Amino acid sequence: MITRQRLAAGVCALLAALTAGMAFPAGAVADETEGQDAPKVELVLDVSGSMRTRDMDGGSRMAAAKQAFNEVLDATPEEVLLGIRTLGANYPGNDRKEGCKDTAQLYPVGPLNRAEAKAAVATLAPTGWTPIGPALLKAADDLEGGNGLRRIVLITDGEDTCQPLDPCEVAREIAAKGIGLTIDTLGLVPDAKTRDQLICIAEATGGTYTSVQHKEELSDRVGQLVDRAADPVVTPVATEGSTDCAKAPTLKSGLYTDREEFGQQRWYRVDVDPGQELRASVSVAADRAVAPDYGVLVRAVTVHGREIVRGEAAGNGRTDVISSGLRYPKPESDGESAPAETVCLQITNSFSAAAGVKTTPGLPLELTVDVVDGPGKSSDVASFGLGRGWWLLGALVLTGFLAGLLWGWVSRWRVAVWRTN
Repeated sequence: MITRQRLAAGVCALLAALTAGMAFPAGAVADETEGQDAPKVELVLDVSGSMRTRDMDGGSRMAAAKQAFNEVLDATPEEVLLGIRTLGANYPGNDRKEGCKDTAQLYPVGPLNRAEAKAAVATLAPTGWTPIGPALLKAADDLEGGNGLRRIVLITDGEDTCQPLDPCEVAREIAAKGIGLTIDTLGLVPDAKTRDQLICIAEATGGTYTSVQHKEELSDRVGQLVDRAADPVVTPVATEGSTDCAKAPTLKSGLYTDREEFGQQRWYRVDVDPGQELRASVSVAADRAVAPDYGVLVRAVTVHGREIVRGEAAGNGRTDVISSGLRYPKPESDGESAPAETVCLQITNSFSAAAGVKTTPGLPLELTVDVVDGPGKSSDVASFGLGRGWWLLGALVLTGFLAGLLWGWVSRWRVAVWRTN
């Protein structure tokens, strides 16, 4: 019994000694983002006839919206450029074609004059139609220019009345432009159909949806969204991958967005110097109805087509986003001025959808590329670009071999003692 305990302790000590120091090196801190332009926010308010309805704490929906706007205008951070756009505020007639053009900028996006903005809001009266799609397109134009954060906050009490211009498809088209624009939606006492439409609009651009039934909720939520615009963020850079590596764009460390259609593959290039490590991760979002089984594959290959390393992930319909990633450490070179290696990143998805689901624009893709200093010693660099898995595997093989020899020797010794006795 004592012999077995000593043997077990010895094996554990040997394993600990062999695996000590195998921890991954601490990741390098990412570079700080460069200065960005001031954030821009446009509040898009539904002023259609249904906003007369009195079901917001005893008052009308329009009165609740005006109160919320006045409170938000008082609290808007100085650094935020704010604008206000209306929909359904000016045309009271029954001509649908005219009603669907009824969107106007009430206050231009820029430095905020609170008195002027409040005076403009005070003139609003519920009037006409609900052209959400056209209003979103115009709001996106209002926010053009600059590299700062851009946010649309849509407040409405009903679904769009200007089909076939589907506001959800409009939101996808806006997102496909890669301008880093987010649409947040707020539904005032919405029904199920309106709620579904507003959720779709928000999800298409990475925004949020909130159902509001009380005046205080509306003021608080709009204020939160405007304040959030002032928080420092990393704005993704729009890029467009190629169908093969030779024509792919060369990316540096940063955050990128692209679009990828069902079953499509996109290629990008990254230059990695000797002694550096490439870390890449990708997320693909299902912004429309897709089949339940899907996957994402990201591969790093040489310019000659040899695979270096891959990462893959699969989904079963229980999540809207699927992500995968990889790491490739390039060993240091013996030469003094070895050239950088061009690594081709291939991203492929296996999403599919039923007939009738639009394939364009493609699914939103977000790619993070980070090229950092590799492990401190050249001897620490992983073999064959497969990470430290080879070192761990070697340690386990050696441990098993030594443990087998030790166990065999002890067994033979015990058998010899038994025969002697």
